[in-house]
Amino acid sequence: MGEDLAELNVAVRLDAMRLPLRKAIEMASQLGASAVEIDARNQIHPSQLSDTGLRQLRKILDDRNLKVSALRFQTRRGYEHPQNLERRVEATKSAMQLAYRLGAPVVINSVGVVPGDEESSQWASLRSVLDDLGRYGTRVGAFLAAETGAEPGPKLANLLEGADDAFIAVAFNPGQLIINRHDVQETLLALKHRIQIVCAVDGVIDLAAGRGIAVPLGQGVADFPELIGMLEDVQYRGRYVVGRADSPIQELTDGISYLKQL
Repeated sequence: MGEDLAELNVAVRLDAMRLPLRKAIEMASQLGASAVEIDARNQIHPSQLSDTGLRQLRKILDDRNLKVSALRFQTRRGYEHPQNLERRVEATKSAMQLAYRLGAPVVINSVGVVPGDEESSQWASLRSVLDDLGRYGTRVGAFLAAETGAEPGPKLANLLEGADDAFIAVAFNPGQLIINRHDVQETLLALKHRIQIVCAVDGVIDLAAGRGIAVPLGQGVADFPELIGMLEDVQYRGRYVVGRADSPIQELTDGISYLKQL
């Protein structure tokens, strides 16, 4: 089972399990995943993980033949918000450093609300911050990955076209796009060369509630067979991370099985 999944590049989001980190890693191994996504705010923290702790974590992962697909570092505010911005940027850089040391290519976060006016000072400020983080990523060897969902793909793509020496990756999340009523296929095509990881999340529009909701993989309106085909067309070789913020173990098991069948 693990061999097949390694070929599919399936990872599991550990914080979805609501288990202590070591137990969550063990469960990911039992589920047959080849990699894990770790929450770098609540499961580990860059400023609190010693060199000894880092070596112990790497050994636990190595003993189970698991890689780290990404760190998730969800800041309380986006990078467009001026309050405590410098501290937020420095904390993100610390997470990027830790990602590199764990062998993870990306740190996943929402970049915040993209301003509508490209001539505004808010747009210029956000672009400046992302250029700074993009340059840092090229130096440290792990990139910030902007998670899709809050805005249409073309709008995010336009924002990320920054300085030539800076690179911001993308964490493609179909479920969040559906929840916010954005076009999934359009977003994939707009961001295709930046997609470094896929958050395998599904979603539906609940007409009765008047809002979108996340649902187990394969039970929403995301056409994963088509999306995987589109990603193959652009030579995507990254991982598909199964799990939402609070997924029961059975949902993770079913999600892995669903991707394996594809």
